[in-house]
Amino acid sequence: MNKKKALLIINPISGTRSKQGLGDVVKRHLKPHGIEVEVTFTSGRGDAFRMASEAVEKGFHSVISAGGDGTVNEIANALSFTDCVLGILPYGSGNGLARSVGIPQDIFAALKLIEMGHILICDRGIVDDKPFYCTFGVGFDAAVSEKFASMKKRGRITYIRSAFREFLNYHSQAYTIEIDGKVITQKALLIAVCNAPQYGNNAYIGPKAKLTDGLLDVTVVHADNPFNTLLMSMDMLTGMLDKNRGIGSFKVPKLTIIRNEEGPVHLDGEPMHLGHALDIKCEKGAVKIFAPEKPLEFYPFISPIRAILDDMRYDVMDKFRRLENEYGKFQK
Repeated sequence: MNKKKALLIINPISGTRSKQGLGDVVKRHLKPHGIEVEVTFTSGRGDAFRMASEAVEKGFHSVISAGGDGTVNEIANALSFTDCVLGILPYGSGNGLARSVGIPQDIFAALKLIEMGHILICDRGIVDDKPFYCTFGVGFDAAVSEKFASMKKRGRITYIRSAFREFLNYHSQAYTIEIDGKVITQKALLIAVCNAPQYGNNAYIGPKAKLTDGLLDVTVVHADNPFNTLLMSMDMLTGMLDKNRGIGSFKVPKLTIIRNEEGPVHLDGEPMHLGHALDIKCEKGAVKIFAPEKPLEFYPFISPIRAILDDMRYDVMDKFRRLENEYGKFQK
């Protein structure tokens, strides 16, 4: 059997699940399939990109991300338009890209996909030469991402609290959107440009977005009263957001968003500041990702409920595994 080399990059502070012993687990599971794994850990922003770039230069077959969407973004950026394949072990708070390509939240099920070796070739978005693989946003969601990034405690509950507090004080802004010479000017709570259908945590901001169609799905959440905005949030969780009358949505290969001044944006949930004019485009077939051979079709209501039940099941399984590990240590 020809040996393949994989680099496992672990972000030790992403998400809430323990990564203790993860390197040994991955090595043990992939070795029988002819994959030799090297393990490394990030200590700050940019490390994952640098490590993955070095792996490409050394001829590694694949790079496996054990972190959140920020870690995935850095690694995918290094692997784009190369033969090196991205593997994802979802250890983040939202895991938007993993969920969008059908990678299970259970680590052993995710490893099974890497063992099987089926590859999905996915697009990416580019905004002012910066890549995103899941979603890019301006407005309310960018403000929430900025606040969430500064918090010491991570996880879904922390994110919800951050979003609620920001919502109480946030004011909608005026935006101009330019598409093929057409100009649209309107006030909006947020504008999300989606390569993938969700932010993460099964929040479907662009439910009809596809990672392989060469197009970006743009969702404009119009300025509205708090009650209607709450209803939009419910539609986002059920996959029905595109049916809401307070939403504008369209598919395009490229667009420009102009706002009054520079300010916060997010790329795959990672906050940063960019200028007032944002040029955005889709690059088709950018990155190879280990994924299910037949991803499940998305159905409003049904798919979100199934995802929530799966999350609950995986959480229980993970807790039992931790208890087994602690019991094993105690026995020794």
